[in-house]
Amino acid sequence: MSLDRKNVEKINKKGSPKLSVVIITFNEEKNIRQCLESVKGMDEIIVVDSFSNDKTVEICREYTGKVIQQKWLGYVAQKQFALEQACGEWIMLLDADERISPEASVEIKSKILLGSPSVNGFIFPRHSFYLGRWINHGGWYPDYKLRLVRKGFARWGGEDPHDKLILNGKAEFLQGEILHYVYTEISHQLKTVNSFSQITVEQWNKKGKKSNLFQLFFRPPIKFFETYFYKRGFLDGMPGFLIAVITSFYVFFKFAKLWELNNNGKK
Repeated sequence: MSLDRKNVEKINKKGSPKLSVVIITFNEEKNIRQCLESVKGMDEIIVVDSFSNDKTVEICREYTGKVIQQKWLGYVAQKQFALEQACGEWIMLLDADERISPEASVEIKSKILLGSPSVNGFIFPRHSFYLGRWINHGGWYPDYKLRLVRKGFARWGGEDPHDKLILNGKAEFLQGEILHYVYTEISHQLKTVNSFSQITVEQWNKKGKKSNLFQLFFRPPIKFFETYFYKRGFLDGMPGFLIAVITSFYVFFKFAKLWELNNNGKK
């Protein structure tokens, strides 16, 4: 059974499962207002901030009184801490550069009101906006993400910087999108590539992983072929080409940094 917006509002007035929204932030003044606007009216909004030095906290307090300052613990640990602060029966987890589409908002309310009691989570297609357009190929869409979970049935796992929400139980796919305003410009993406690659190689190095010429020489072009041709990134025009190039460079950068770290360790 589906609900239109008016019916959802009527049922909410009678009493529905409480829905919490959890967001982590650090210097997100350019994104956070739009994110919060997309979830305005939810039962509980919790922001866990890592001591931002811009206007992030000031903006967040316009929308919620539950702004918690927490020193950065790492991607997985910070998101797990934030998850544990929520009181709602259902918890929606967002990044500051994401927004819930109007269609997804209605669908969320419908599912937590009328969904199966055996379902403990919902998976959304995430649609990214970059370089002036919505990216529809290259492995970027549909970028399915588990983001709505029943309290007590999920935890954050994975390995920094690539966190993953792990669900205990059954999940369903939704049609409403999470809108992702991923990078402001190419230099922003390259800055992220530098940061994420450093975190990754430090994890690899601790595990004793080694870099070699084969990885440096072959893996980047294989990744470019996968992104641009196999996953049809070429259909996204110049942005699709640039994404494929930078993605392949990310692969190269990781193994080059690992080689550097391996050799510095020997010295």
